[in-house]
Amino acid sequence: MSGYGNYGPPPPGYGGHPYGGPPPPQGGYYGGGGGGPPPPPQSSRPNYYPGNSGNNYPGGNYHRPPPPHPPPPGLDAYGYPMQGGNYARHARAGPPPPSAPQQFGHGAPQGYTFQYSNCTGRRKALLIGINYFGQKGQLRGCINDVHNVSAFLCENYGYRREDMVVLTDDQQNPVQQPTKANMIRAMQWLVKDAQPNDSLFLHYSGHGGQTEDLDGDEDDGYDEVIYPVDYQRAGHIVDDDIHAIVVRPLRPGVRLTAIFDSCHSATAMDLPYVYSTKGVLKEPNLAKEAGQGLLSALGSYARGDLGGVASSIFSFAKTAYKGDGAHNKTLATRTSPADVIMWSGSRDDQTSADATINAQATGAMSWAFITALKQNPKQSYVELLNSIRDVLSTKYSQKPQLSCSHPLDTNLLFVM
Repeated sequence: MSGYGNYGPPPPGYGGHPYGGPPPPQGGYYGGGGGGPPPPPQSSRPNYYPGNSGNNYPGGNYHRPPPPHPPPPGLDAYGYPMQGGNYARHARAGPPPPSAPQQFGHGAPQGYTFQYSNCTGRRKALLIGINYFGQKGQLRGCINDVHNVSAFLCENYGYRREDMVVLTDDQQNPVQQPTKANMIRAMQWLVKDAQPNDSLFLHYSGHGGQTEDLDGDEDDGYDEVIYPVDYQRAGHIVDDDIHAIVVRPLRPGVRLTAIFDSCHSATAMDLPYVYSTKGVLKEPNLAKEAGQGLLSALGSYARGDLGGVASSIFSFAKTAYKGDGAHNKTLATRTSPADVIMWSGSRDDQTSADATINAQATGAMSWAFITALKQNPKQSYVELLNSIRDVLSTKYSQKPQLSCSHPLDTNLLFVM
């Protein structure tokens, strides 16, 4: 593992959104309500400029995940059926990514082009799994997720353990603990010196939540956050800052594939282009908001509450205006010429399951991602999104999401 971090500690208070989201729950989900006390309020976070630290991190003693236990007969190395499911059998692998620069469009800044990565360059991975041992809201499957994803990347996509940084809260070395400072340093290491056609991978399995949006870039008025193991002392990490650290520094043609197996994670990296299972770009759902506002207005009218009618209509108009403005701001400020793809465990308003599958505690999203690609590694982006949802649909209500830093041709072959 080369050069992971003599990055200095982050500036005091960095990432310090005043805590506004729910603390981690007692267990069973990777975010939501209930659980331990929130971290103390912090001052508003300062502006962050990636790459201020250029030192190297002492390497060589990071945690190497153990190989998985031998599987039962008829199952592969991860405990999954050897034969693919119905969702994968009819998949038609799409064409490889184009090599020429692509035009943005879709409301992005004028003159922008982006570059797909062919993922033939250097490979680096950052894997973070937090079980929150001894804390309220302790989880069971997050460290297993990291072990499984690490083995999957090495065995199927050419990643090497010496080019991985693994942060889990079962390690004795304090440098490998998933504290806020260590997570930020590791994210800086991941993207440092990345070149076109490199393939970077970021995996987070742990608690997620929401807090009040302070900069007006969220349709729903809330930023998404993740919780380091020391969140009660150091605070959470907000999606704006994750974007600033791991997306903004990347050059055109650099691939970053990310999986966030946490609650409220659909836009945990603030990527502006979110895609449906039909492969089309999602827009702010103002029609849904309109329906809710009109239902509320009709209810007030039926009760003779004319003030309630006016309030409901005004509330909808305000929400619609704010949501549309937030969407436009996100397109203008979060679009990137790099090739950043994120798979998230749930919508922003959903929880993600901490599950037991094949007698192993695991995050449902991490398991589904590996399962879908093991059963059929040649899928387009939209096929893989549907495959992941199909894997989960029999037992779980969460809806994994696909988002991107640029307009994505979802019929292209998924590469990594």
